[in-house]
Amino acid sequence: MTPGLEYHQLHRAERWSWWRPLVGAVSVLGLLFVVLPVVLMVPFLVLLALAGAGAEDVNGFLTFDPVTPLSLAYLLLTLAGGIHLTIAATAVLHRLTPGWLVSVVGRIRWSWLVVCLALSMVALGARIVVGLLVPVAPDEAAVEQSLNPVDLTMLAFAVVILLATPLQAAGEEFVFRGYLTQAVGGCFRPGWAGRLAAVLVPAFVFALAHGAQDPPIFVDRFAFGIVAGVLVIATGGLEAAIAMHVLNNFLAFGLAVLFGDLSSALEPTSGTWWSLPLTLAQSLVYLGLALLVGRAMGLSTRTPAARPIGGAPVLAPPNRSL
Repeated sequence: MTPGLEYHQLHRAERWSWWRPLVGAVSVLGLLFVVLPVVLMVPFLVLLALAGAGAEDVNGFLTFDPVTPLSLAYLLLTLAGGIHLTIAATAVLHRLTPGWLVSVVGRIRWSWLVVCLALSMVALGARIVVGLLVPVAPDEAAVEQSLNPVDLTMLAFAVVILLATPLQAAGEEFVFRGYLTQAVGGCFRPGWAGRLAAVLVPAFVFALAHGAQDPPIFVDRFAFGIVAGVLVIATGGLEAAIAMHVLNNFLAFGLAVLFGDLSSALEPTSGTWWSLPLTLAQSLVYLGLALLVGRAMGLSTRTPAARPIGGAPVLAPPNRSL
């Protein structure tokens, strides 16, 4: 019996050619960041027009100045489109069903996802503890700590964040830790070189995709991407990375709505190196817990079966194991 395939090698389950991951990666990123925002903007502009919005409101929506519940919904749903784009690329270019984009058992492991959500809350506690020990940067000390007015706008923000953030976080994970991890990993034979590239390359692209940012913020996002990439390969699926991403964004958006403003939360251009210990504490504690609990649960990290037919490994049908 040939050993099963690891998550980042799943593109080699069917016919593999060098151009497939290249075309797929360029197409997914181009559609997500160029085409889809324009297409999805149309229905939102129609909504604004039906609501009688003026030129100033439309300009504010287009520039996110200020961020409104409608513009936040537009942004989050656009990024959520990464789910559909990666599923399409996986099916058309790699002849794999959507489940193999999610995990090595060909489906979402719901029980494992729920466990990961609980573990991510434990890791958040580690971040809070470290935060009490880390000096507060001058710019952070100046942030207004009083509660923003509780009104209909805050309620609208809360509804959008609650409903759309899980989709947005999953969309980003499907793109960067899902398709890009498999696209890069499939270019290598089994081994550490493929694992390393499948973690580092998507993490670097993930950090770059967030736009203009200073070194502390870039490194913080790069570190997040590395830990998420390790989680995906080590646990055999996207569930752990999605859970961590969802909780992080819930926290960031929630604090911004309650005490700050979403404009700075969505596009921070300056930061402090003191944020890195907090990110590392949370991410590394979560990584350790996920690996320990996943092993205790007998989590599958390779495909259930991979048998060579005509020189190419073929995946067994999805099974019901973890």
